[in-house]
Amino acid sequence: MLKIGISACFLYPDPQRSVFGPKTLSYLENDMARYLTKEGVIPVLIPDVDDELLHPLVEEMDGFIFQGGTDMAPESYGEKPIENGRWKGDPVRDKYELKLMGLAMESDKPILGICRGMQVMNVYFGGTLYQDTKTQRPEVLVHRDADQYDTVSHEITFTEKKILSKIYKNAQSTRVNSVHHQSIKNLGKNLEVLAESPEDGVIEAIGYTKAPDGWVMGVQWHPEFSHTLASQVINADKLYLYFLEHVKSLKS
Repeated sequence: MLKIGISACFLYPDPQRSVFGPKTLSYLENDMARYLTKEGVIPVLIPDVDDELLHPLVEEMDGFIFQGGTDMAPESYGEKPIENGRWKGDPVRDKYELKLMGLAMESDKPILGICRGMQVMNVYFGGTLYQDTKTQRPEVLVHRDADQYDTVSHEITFTEKKILSKIYKNAQSTRVNSVHHQSIKNLGKNLEVLAESPEDGVIEAIGYTKAPDGWVMGVQWHPEFSHTLASQVINADKLYLYFLEHVKSLKS
């Protein structure tokens, strides 16, 4: 069985919550759980624990997924919040995931970042983010609508001769869903653009150039939500199955 380590999303204490109100919760979003669970694959939620316990957990994993969720805190990439602190982000989760990203990189095992996960990857390598893309780049498309959520979509273009252009060669659709209001501003060290939104230049996928092709990669869209739009967007399984092939190659 392949063990795929998943970074946790956090819910903090909320007295209005009827269950575990005073407690912090670590969770895996359900569409993501379904997307990652395949025959012979066990998704494992990695908790925020002390280093002496986290290190052996990471060593047991065969690959890593960094899932989406709340914003990154501007301080995590050396900036101050804009608009009087409207986009404060989650520094607690940032600290946990940046540490986990470092351990995953040291393990030399495949890594896939999804939405926030791609942004964490970029920040880990020294990059920065637009705290709110529409505020800081007013000309961009609508990349997130709270009401329409995972029914928002747009075209992307893959960088020629790079891994995503190979995975999606002759694809019937070049659309992806779009559920993000933050995006990459400055690209991190040793990262390259694998896809972008052609209408506004927003970076939609990145890869780490010092690892084997596609070994460390991030996408801005949510492949786990693709069932909502079905045939209108690119085949989500192709991306994950490619990731799993890398994972299996280390087990053989």
